[in-house]
Amino acid sequence: MESRRPGRFALRAFLPLLCAGLFARTAEAHLFGAHGAAAAEGLAHPFAGLDHLLAMIAVGVWAVQQGGRALWAVPTAFVAAMAIGGALSLFGGTLPATESVIAGSLIVLGLLVGLAVRPAPWIAACVVGFFALFHGHAHGGELPDAGAPWLYALGFIVANVALHGVGMIGGLALGAKPLSRWAGAGVTAAGLALVLVAF
Repeated sequence: MESRRPGRFALRAFLPLLCAGLFARTAEAHLFGAHGAAAAEGLAHPFAGLDHLLAMIAVGVWAVQQGGRALWAVPTAFVAAMAIGGALSLFGGTLPATESVIAGSLIVLGLLVGLAVRPAPWIAACVVGFFALFHGHAHGGELPDAGAPWLYALGFIVANVALHGVGMIGGLALGAKPLSRWAGAGVTAAGLALVLVAF
């Protein structure tokens, strides 16, 4: 009985945050950084949109499922590529079908979690890095309107790292149980719903 308590505690800590994400509004996630925002707004921003919040958590869960080098390589690749995507947007670069790819990222990440896919760490890093470019690009356009752009960006990155941590806690709590498959299916369903709304 004692060995189960850490997992139960982690699950209790993880589920309320995941449920809170169900009430986040996707459209506001890409508008929250404007009009004088600084570090505090950057910290709060990832929690304002279901698409970004679920993607961050799913990346953390998937990293734990893979274990080994993927534990640090996968979240690090996402954060780094997201920063590159944000910088690209900030300096006028464009990416095609950004919102569609973001919705698609939920579908793919949900499937990867649900099926517990374990590729080589560098492949997993490339997969999440690709999607992170688009997540970062969607939010990078907000930086010029922020009151303190670099503080806003720093707060945003710190919040994303924290959400990866939440996903890792959730991954440890879920383990290889069927509940992890349902969690992945839920993320995929959210992505499909966003695609349907978009079209």
